Amino acid sequence: MSETSRRARLCAGLCGWLLLALLAGCAQLVPQTIRLRTGWPQGVPQTVELTSVPFFPQKDYQCGPAALATVLSNSGVPVTPEPLVSQVFLPARQGSLQIEMLAAPRRYGRIAYPLAPRYPDLLREVAAGNPVIVLQDVGLMFTQWHYAVVNGFDYPSGTIWLRSGTQPRQEMPFTAFERSWMKSNYWAMVVTPPDRIPVTATEDGWMAAVLAMARVDKGDSATRAYAAALKRWPDNLPAAIGLANEYYLRGALDQAATVLREAKQRHPQSVIVANNLAQTLSDQGHQAEALAQIERVSDPDGPFAADVRATRQLILQRIAQTKTGNR
Repeated sequence: MSETSRRARLCAGLCGWLLLALLAGCAQLVPQTIRLRTGWPQGVPQTVELTSVPFFPQKDYQCGPAALATVLSNSGVPVTPEPLVSQVFLPARQGSLQIEMLAAPRRYGRIAYPLAPRYPDLLREVAAGNPVIVLQDVGLMFTQWHYAVVNGFDYPSGTIWLRSGTQPRQEMPFTAFERSWMKSNYWAMVVTPPDRIPVTATEDGWMAAVLAMARVDKGDSATRAYAAALKRWPDNLPAAIGLANEYYLRGALDQAATVLREAKQRHPQSVIVANNLAQTLSDQGHQAEALAQIERVSDPDGPFAADVRATRQLILQRIAQTKTGNR
């Protein structure tokens, strides 16, 4: 073999090795995009664009308020970025923190749900009609955090569509988008009405989001969210207790009792269900049934022992008052 042939073969070997290294490097840079090539999410169309999603061009560094106004408006809340600035924008940081982004929608009776850090989950939500807020690093030389809203994608052309900055329809390749998104550990969130559960929501994740919203809700949003949870997950005990409590606080004792009776059938050993049902029945004037409920509590010395004793005492007092009044 001539020296030239040996050099040519050596060059070919090195080029092949370099090509494999580059391909491996690309796979490491955009691992989730690579996996989508052979694992496209089942049931998700390859082209979706939510053209009706509103657009609010951002001012200065206020991409957070603009992105929130986009998804809140899409969920039915008539809001612009301006009133959101004081809620999420931190002038000292020239931006918004994720915790503030999640908190703001709750003040409008909406559920803010953080997505799992997976490309397929983002695609599923967009395909279901839920635009997704994402946190990107768009800096060329230095980190520059930016919130945008994904409202579509076209996998055949490898394109993601976003409402971003001052662009109502920014186009990004799947790979470039992932590189900017992965630096935030794939942080993303959706905002939905309380009775619309995101398609990728887990039972525990949804309940955590509902409980966070219920702490600030002043209307019926928590009631609707608990009811939606029970419809999807009928055995969810916190949802049943939460829904019954909401009815009880609004004076809807019949509805509260109905929810608690169903919960009692599904969770016969639950002390808190038995206690709350007994309290509700007593408030309705059904003292004998209420006493029977509280007497059947299986763990009178558990963490709710004080509540059970107080409820039982109240029922006995009401029974005694009734007897006294009948004399």
